[in-house]
Amino acid sequence: MIFDDIAAFALALPPGRGIAGLDFGTKTIGVAVSDALRSVATPLATIKRTKFTKDALELLDIVSKRNLAGLVLGLPRNMDGSEGPRAQSTRAFARNLIRQPGFEALAITFWDERLSTVAAERALLEADTTRKRRAEVIDAVAASYILQGALDRLRHIGAAT
Repeated sequence: MIFDDIAAFALALPPGRGIAGLDFGTKTIGVAVSDALRSVATPLATIKRTKFTKDALELLDIVSKRNLAGLVLGLPRNMDGSEGPRAQSTRAFARNLIRQPGFEALAITFWDERLSTVAAERALLEADTTRKRRAEVIDAVAASYILQGALDRLRHIGAAT
């Protein structure tokens, strides 16, 4: 089920299972995962987008292997808070994903991703990461920023466990 409200998303999550954060882009999908206590987000992978079905199968493999309970998709709002074509594309991806076998039991929500890639780039630069390595991991690191923001909010509302 898709939730626009993070508090409703939190109530739908079973305890003791992690969640994933996704940085959904036009060419790649950055993936980060949380621990079972939902306290720390860790960059995991970058999926090169091809066809929706193949992308969904790669995500399902991650969800299944890690026994994840939900997904947090970064929602690319405009700086004024409005939603443009990229946000609509992200919402459409979520709607299509929830219809796929294996995803119907997952809780899905959105998290404002404004400046997550900028923050990820800055962190990688401060860590003196090479340009080549930054290009390889930037989307997964951005996904971890998205997920960590959602995890912090879940903890704040008292529903992280």
